[in-house]
Amino acid sequence: MLKTNIKGLSLSKDYFNEVVLPVFKTELLDIFELCAFGLVGEGSECYGYDDEISRDHDFGPSVCIWLQEEDYKKYSAKINKILNKLPQEFKGFSALKESEWGYNRRGLLSIENFYFKFLGKETSPKTIFEWQKIPEPALATATNGEIFLDNLGEFSRIRKEIEYYPEVIRQNKIATRCMNISQYGQYNYVRCLKRNDFIAANQTLYLFVEEVIHLVSLLNKKYKVFYKWANRSLLDMKIIGKEIYSLLNEMIFAQNKIPYIKKICDILIEEIKRQRLSQLNSDFLGDFGVDIQKNIDDEFLKNYSPWLD
Repeated sequence: MLKTNIKGLSLSKDYFNEVVLPVFKTELLDIFELCAFGLVGEGSECYGYDDEISRDHDFGPSVCIWLQEEDYKKYSAKINKILNKLPQEFKGFSALKESEWGYNRRGLLSIENFYFKFLGKETSPKTIFEWQKIPEPALATATNGEIFLDNLGEFSRIRKEIEYYPEVIRQNKIATRCMNISQYGQYNYVRCLKRNDFIAANQTLYLFVEEVIHLVSLLNKKYKVFYKWANRSLLDMKIIGKEIYSLLNEMIFAQNKIPYIKKICDILIEEIKRQRLSQLNSDFLGDFGVDIQKNIDDEFLKNYSPWLD
């Protein structure tokens, strides 16, 4: 019977346990110990954000199977021959049919190619410069979902190393968000309204919302996800996530948005102080950005501009 409310991650895990795992233990046992299995990467189902609307493309029972590049080249033909014989339906859902844009997200994958796609290299970043080069949504994508089983341990090892930013980089990013939020929300939004430039006012408001969501993510030590799901991700964040989510949604429909901007900034400042990132006596987030930056425990970043991350 079709479970209309099942999430893609749950469907994938059931598919792995009931279909894929038994096949590997019987027909591919010699390769089994070299593999990692899970659902990680692109697609709303990897974040748990999928719904009935999401099912119009790239949805169905599937699993990622990762091998090191050498083993991938050696065994891919044998594994794919077995995988192609698997049932074309599971729990009432047809087997995954990938769209043109969803190609090569599931099935047999190389560990090195998977991480290169998101990190720009086959291993985790080691320096500040390497961390800075990686787009944050790419880091979110490479660390989402769930690993069901990792026999070799290599996929999990890299994933653990990129679980989150080093603290000095987080602080630098927090400083930059503070600068931008003050610029867009506390300063330029009102100025644009005074000039009756409503297009510019809406642009600054959009940028304010974008930066607020980003800062809440940083305060929760969570990577900011792809823009379409960024607002939704606030509901999963324990630190001021739900509160900011409610205020942002109320603000969008409010005629006067200025009180909401002030309230949101007050909450952010309170949390910054709670985390002992700065103890300034100010209600302007730009002041906090400068203070946080100059107190970073890294000589390079300490002298870096707080406007840049």
